[in-house]
Amino acid sequence: CRPRPRSHPALSFSPAAYPRPASMGLPGVGFIGLGNMGLPMARNLLKAGRRLVVHDLNPAVAAPLTAAGATFASSPAEVASAVTGEGGAVFTMLHSGAAVREVYTGADGLLSACKPQTLLVDCSTVEPATAREMSSAAAAHGCDFLDAPVSGGAPGAASASLTFMVGSDSDAAFAAATPFFTQMGKPPVRCGSVGAGLAVKLANNLALSLQMLATAEAFSLGKAQGVDPHVLAQVMNVSTARCWSSDTYNPVPGILEGVPAARDYEGGFATSLMLKDLRLALDAAAAVGAPTPSAEHARRLYRLSAERGFASRDFGSIYAFLEAARGEPDSISVALAEAWAEEAATAAGESFDSGAFGEEVVAAVAETTAPATATTVKIGQDGKVVAPSA
Repeated sequence: CRPRPRSHPALSFSPAAYPRPASMGLPGVGFIGLGNMGLPMARNLLKAGRRLVVHDLNPAVAAPLTAAGATFASSPAEVASAVTGEGGAVFTMLHSGAAVREVYTGADGLLSACKPQTLLVDCSTVEPATAREMSSAAAAHGCDFLDAPVSGGAPGAASASLTFMVGSDSDAAFAAATPFFTQMGKPPVRCGSVGAGLAVKLANNLALSLQMLATAEAFSLGKAQGVDPHVLAQVMNVSTARCWSSDTYNPVPGILEGVPAARDYEGGFATSLMLKDLRLALDAAAAVGAPTPSAEHARRLYRLSAERGFASRDFGSIYAFLEAARGEPDSISVALAEAWAEEAATAAGESFDSGAFGEEVVAAVAETTAPATATTVKIGQDGKVVAPSA
């Protein structure tokens, strides 16, 4: 858990606040991927006086940067042509491993025009194997590749307080990249060779998914018992339950300003992205035989939340998802049982009939004398309903 900051920075942007970079004499830098994280990260490089060249599939999102002196490039190759060579660097912040491969190795990708001795730094959260693949491709062009996923969310990107988890095969490349990192965040943490940064990031986000879920459940429970959420936050934030999800990024509307919960969970880190990170973490766990039962359960809950309309909302909307089920806890239990059964059937190579499964659940629940609110559904290893249990 992180110490609580005093306040969140405003996310507004004024071109007048940025010096024109041409006179600063710093090496040029490219930035590709100007989403919720990439845009404020690029802003901070521009603010630091860097000559900045940017690219995004949606040119309109670059308008605030070009108004302040950045140059928009029509392709990753054009970015590479403009800034690469000794001392130059290109940063990428993309949504998937496939996007990373396309940006680096596609027909108009970075490596099609990249000059030797360029730093190529990918801040995306993707498979560690993708980072190692891109590192090999970059090395063939005489360039250094680093994986440098981040933690800190949109507020950290805006305030240049991100934590960079870096994988690098070269001491010199890490040293050369550090000035760029410190203009966008805290001093970077070198986690090991290429791919290690992503391994650390996946472990971190696995923990974060559980932390947010536990925080949301605690506040939902407190509210259901008539406790003022502000009082609960006051206690949790100075006691053993203190964590980033409560004291810095609280999911309950009205507790903190400047966080996604204060604006109907818009912006921030989408539930769909948390699901992606959990999938990556669970795939990594399966590859090395690491048990992750809680994370598997969390993935099903976030998936259910996404299916019920929260996919594009910040992952803290898991609190709103839980609140929407208030009074009907079995609706979540049955849906989770169905998800588990579907996964089990798929793993066994069998078809899954959700309608028939639902009928089994209803019949099984009807056989018990336990109160409906205390009923959970017991599923066998084959994904079949065995019996309900109170």
